[in-house]
Amino acid sequence: MLIPSKLSRPARLENTVVRDRLLEKLSTAGNYRLALVTSPAGYGKTTLVSQWAAEKDHLGWYSLDEGDNQPERFATYLISALQQATHNHCASSELMAQKRQYASLSSLFSQLFIELEQWQKPVYLVIDDYHLIANPLIHEAMRFFLRHQPENMTLVILSRNLPQLGIANLRVREQLLEISSQQLAFTHQEAKQFFDGRLDTPIEQTESSQFCDDVAGWATALQLIALAARQSSNSPYQSARRLSGINAGHLNDYLVDEVLDNVDSNTRQFLLKSALLSSMNDALIVRVTGEENGQMRLEELERQGLFLQRMDGSGEWFRYHPLFGNFLRQRCQWELAIELPAIHRAAAESWMAQGFPGEAIHHAMAAGDTAMLRDILLHHSWLLFNNSELPLLEESIKALPWETLLERPKLVLLQAWLMQSQHRYGEVNTLLARAEQEMNAPLDDTLRAEFNALRAQVAINNGEQEEAERLANLALDVLPLSSFHSRIVATSVQGEVLHCKGELTASLAVMQQAEQMARHSDIWHYALWSLIQQSEILFAQGFLQAAWETQETGFRLIHEHHLEQLPLHEFLLRIRAQLLWAWSRLDEAECCARQGMDVLAGFQPQQQLQCLALVIQCSLARGQLDNARSHLNRLENLLGSGPWHSDWVSNANKVRVIYWQMTGDKNAAANWLRLTPRPASADNHFLQGQWRNIARAQILLGDYQPAEIILEELNENAQRLQLRSDLNRNMLLLNQLYWQSDRKSDAQRVLIDALELANRTGFISHFVIEGEAMAQQLRQLLQLNTLPEIDQHRAQRILREINQHHRHKFAHFDEGFVARLLNHPHVPELIRTSPLTQREWQVLGLIYSGYSNDQIAGELDVAATTIKTHIRNLYQKLGVAHRQDAVQHAQNLLKMMGYGV
Repeated sequence: MLIPSKLSRPARLENTVVRDRLLEKLSTAGNYRLALVTSPAGYGKTTLVSQWAAEKDHLGWYSLDEGDNQPERFATYLISALQQATHNHCASSELMAQKRQYASLSSLFSQLFIELEQWQKPVYLVIDDYHLIANPLIHEAMRFFLRHQPENMTLVILSRNLPQLGIANLRVREQLLEISSQQLAFTHQEAKQFFDGRLDTPIEQTESSQFCDDVAGWATALQLIALAARQSSNSPYQSARRLSGINAGHLNDYLVDEVLDNVDSNTRQFLLKSALLSSMNDALIVRVTGEENGQMRLEELERQGLFLQRMDGSGEWFRYHPLFGNFLRQRCQWELAIELPAIHRAAAESWMAQGFPGEAIHHAMAAGDTAMLRDILLHHSWLLFNNSELPLLEESIKALPWETLLERPKLVLLQAWLMQSQHRYGEVNTLLARAEQEMNAPLDDTLRAEFNALRAQVAINNGEQEEAERLANLALDVLPLSSFHSRIVATSVQGEVLHCKGELTASLAVMQQAEQMARHSDIWHYALWSLIQQSEILFAQGFLQAAWETQETGFRLIHEHHLEQLPLHEFLLRIRAQLLWAWSRLDEAECCARQGMDVLAGFQPQQQLQCLALVIQCSLARGQLDNARSHLNRLENLLGSGPWHSDWVSNANKVRVIYWQMTGDKNAAANWLRLTPRPASADNHFLQGQWRNIARAQILLGDYQPAEIILEELNENAQRLQLRSDLNRNMLLLNQLYWQSDRKSDAQRVLIDALELANRTGFISHFVIEGEAMAQQLRQLLQLNTLPEIDQHRAQRILREINQHHRHKFAHFDEGFVARLLNHPHVPELIRTSPLTQREWQVLGLIYSGYSNDQIAGELDVAATTIKTHIRNLYQKLGVAHRQDAVQHAQNLLKMMGYGV
């Protein structure tokens, strides 16, 4: 629940000086990205901008306090302010902010900008007191905001210091409007107008000008002079002399003498007590100060000029000027030390009565009232948890004695879920075990079951399948239907366990059940998680089209419930990329992988490991080895940064081993094999992948016998568990083993089986990645003309893909091949007498692979005109006139060298 006063424009005060010269400057703000008003406290920043904003319809106002350093809170208020400015036009962004469904502030702002561009009217956002922001994540997000905000938007920032927003660049590009303390300082004319509106007896122009000069036009000092003149026997001259040269850091003595000591005792008490509230209304004032007419008291203080500011047009909410409020709070700590806990307790009770548990928690902690804090958490912690108020919950849990947590085990469970939500899995079991050991009374059955559901989630995260299954079953045997969150967690864990065991059909049914439970309870992230798991299962079973359709359901769920910025969105994009890669839709696959990396941009870089592996996989499928190598460097750095799930390790190792295969790097493969532990089994598709990596490395090293043993066992397990996609992959690797060990008939038999199975899986890139060796075998099969029609079409498609991406990378027309060719007894005499240069051989190989002139130029990184010269020269040396003749000539040379083209 948002505090209305933080989103309200300050109301215009009576007798406020209208500063036409500055308002005229601000009238051009719509021409700039940023209007920046900076000065020390008390120069009238807020008053000036509120005057300018008074007549603006499409303007949002956001007043900051120290609590806004939490990014989620900052985002929620900022977008709510823009909702006011645009009359609720940014509904999708607001919902994402409220549900915390975004990976970073930048990603949330990207969605916001889409809606703001559709608004198509000038819109302004004022952020007051930006100097209170110290969180670098917010500074970084606001720099992004300024770089990408729509042209129809102007951001107005009020700050005591120069904000860390990269404003130098805006200044150079003339996109910055600046108003500094020098410009905000009152002129002589404005000072005269100011005193005329506040003093019963007018003063001369020369006197007001002197006062203005004495305090360098500081508005707060002028206000103090006027206040002292009304409330004490001191003359304005004495006040001016005392304030001459003073700054905001040395006001305490003056404020004691000239303000607190000059009000009656009741008013003094009222000021000190009410200052503990960051903002206040009638109900809060009545409860905290004991005054019966809080609203009237506030309005009276406002008339007296005691630095009270209205925060909204209705006049319901007020706050003290920051300088005066800080001063009063410091004095309250000293003068009312004994009463302070009771005042904070009253504030907490009043905030709770108005439905603001977060504000109440701050006061309960300040009061040191652990019983009150405990009760607030027991009744409202899950509301705050679901609103991502995690730092506040962490702080409040730490403020409670351990004995209090033991008396209320639900608070122990809350603390454990806080750890789980921050991936501090190792701490969860330690905490729960300690709590159970030290509790005076045993847990009731329901709470123990909720403990077990959480423990089951931790266990499956750690790869402890048997323990996760045991705990999930224990939880579901006891949990009542009303404990829907824990029941969904435990059911989902059951599905994951079955998935890991390779019991895919059973796992699919459980995940479908978990999805329905989550949808029924509106827990959308668990519904999405269940859909992702279903898609992975269907993929493993070889039902790729069904997996695609399940993914489509997941994408619809994300769109309907604004889940775009959840990390789970990256997971869905990643498995969509895997499917697109399998079907050789490489551009789309890479796009999905990169979108997944964008979703995780606000998280630790390690989280991007899986999508990065997919980007590399796309490069490898295209034969772009240099590009793959540059990404592999980053992937290998990430691999060394921490422990990973077996699936993550397997996918990362897969692209490394394939790269070593393509580049013939046997040393890297041998080193990896020596250091890589062997999985205990191959009973699921996660472990099958790592065993395949081991077999591929062994084939590269010529260790065919151990690789064959591995692959035969993998096939047995894949057939038993109906892991059809893994079976298809295993066949292709077994084909390479037979081919390289010169068992050509076995290789052909396995390849035919793999092509037949691919009719179900739709695999293309898994064949393409094997390169020239695969191409030679497919050509032979096509020449035999014995394949069924559907298999023949697939073989032709795969061959076209290899021709486009891979053939020139492998056996033909490199230096070694050319050397052997020139020494062949049947080489044409024309080639002996007029040999091609190495670059011309490369060009011939690319022509044979189906590359256009422009593609050849791009591949060799030379100008197109240079390629034309090379082609003209090689045509002349070969005695051919056309591209097709050159292709035929190259094909004849390859046949002569023993390649079945």
